[in-house]
Amino acid sequence: MDEERQAYRLKLALDHGLKDIAPASARRLEAARHLALSKQKSPEQQLLALDNHGGTGLTFGHGSGLRQVLAVGALLLGMWLSFYWHGERYVSEVTETDHALLTDELPPDALLDKELLEWLIDDSSDD
Repeated sequence: MDEERQAYRLKLALDHGLKDIAPASARRLEAARHLALSKQKSPEQQLLALDNHGGTGLTFGHGSGLRQVLAVGALLLGMWLSFYWHGERYVSEVTETDHALLTDELPPDALLDKELLEWLIDDSSDD
């Protein structure tokens, strides 16, 4: 509402200044305004012009939709590879720990780890 009030006050100030403009200047300004309005493009034409010149229009032209699909596909592939690699790394760490537990090749420091001892106690009570 404040913006509308400011716009109205600005309009009043500009209208007040119209009295001081010479009639010839007012006619030239009006002609320039009409010329500018006749050259103004519609919103659809503006979007199309932006898209044709590499802008970010809403329409897909010249393969930009394909580029976006490929970019999203590459992003998803990268995320999948990252999750796969982290999962494989986690499984290999767990496998090494399980192998060390089963073959009694644990280093002495591992037996001092309270979390490992709690895990062994909890795991053995399930049987």
